[in-house]
Amino acid sequence: MDIPTILNHLGEEHERYYNAVAPPLIQSSNFCVKSVEELRHVLRNEFAVPFYTRGNNPTVSILRTKIAALEGAGDALVFASGTAAITASVMSVVKGGDHVVCVQKPYSWTFALLNKYLPDYGVKATMVDGRNTENIEKAITPATKLIYLESPNSITFELQDIDEVARLAKKRGITTVIDNSNASPLCQSPLAMGIDLVLHSASKYLGGHSDMVAGVVCGSKERINNMFSKEFMNLGGIISPHDAWLMIRSLRTLELRVKKSAEVTQQVVNRLEGHPKIEKVYYPFAKSNPQLALAKKQMKSGTGLFSLQLKTDDAGIERFVNSLKRFVIATSWGGHESLVFPFCAMPETARAVSGVPSNLVRLYIGIDETEYLMEDLSSALAKI
Repeated sequence: MDIPTILNHLGEEHERYYNAVAPPLIQSSNFCVKSVEELRHVLRNEFAVPFYTRGNNPTVSILRTKIAALEGAGDALVFASGTAAITASVMSVVKGGDHVVCVQKPYSWTFALLNKYLPDYGVKATMVDGRNTENIEKAITPATKLIYLESPNSITFELQDIDEVARLAKKRGITTVIDNSNASPLCQSPLAMGIDLVLHSASKYLGGHSDMVAGVVCGSKERINNMFSKEFMNLGGIISPHDAWLMIRSLRTLELRVKKSAEVTQQVVNRLEGHPKIEKVYYPFAKSNPQLALAKKQMKSGTGLFSLQLKTDDAGIERFVNSLKRFVIATSWGGHESLVFPFCAMPETARAVSGVPSNLVRLYIGIDETEYLMEDLSSALAKI
């Protein structure tokens, strides 16, 4: 199914909802039935039939249908945050005594889950440099049940060979999970490469307007059904119908926003590479990226996030960031506004865990024009 049809029409069934052009916001927390027989049926089919919004809601169901189609999945679940989606995905696979292989420099709360929370329940994790699949293979033990990928990651944009890792995992009977937030469903399709579960921080491109927090998990109908009956229903980290409605609204412009952001970002990156005050540009499609061939192999394009390692100290970083006029100092990405995040502001302990140098600055390009951003960046670079 083509992308515009998914974003603008799939799952909406206008005649079912009073022929409303915009999908309805059904805010109800519970849903009634007409007989005990119908109640009996509903209680046995909460995965598919609305009964109580913690499990199933019509507005959320429209969103699930669209997200699953975007990722080429059998089904999807939508959570209250990306962290909730990550936690449910990992906990749906592992139990006490199991082992996880995870790539280095993942999202900070993924690191915390694997290294600070789950060890209390007997789950161990090994962090590896996933740029070489051999490192992942060497870390596998008889207790390994999960390989967790993040390609590209959202700081230094390291990639893993997704197809290669998926084939390795399937031979060993190991489940694979990937955080696809950076690439978005439009730029990378991990399920088609053999990955079992794909997740997103939907606060980013899928939300797209910096006004909601959510997470999604996509996979086979069997895996999603199992997660629904256990982690989803028990942990209760559900999205509200209103936030689901906001995301449906946001998906209307997903293709336009991602395409615009990626085009301008590539132009900015091309012009910044080789700048005398920039030590290194981190971006999957940067000409200097040693993994450029892999990026071209498994990604349709880049997106709007990149990092600069500047030839200066913390004071110089502060002058650079504080001088920017068209970039808002904030975390996250995916909205209409362009953002900047200096890692020198993080506590040293947090930087040490992630291995991020203090002279690294991450930028996100929203719906902006190349010349205006380059004028701003050039002016700020002159301050260091």
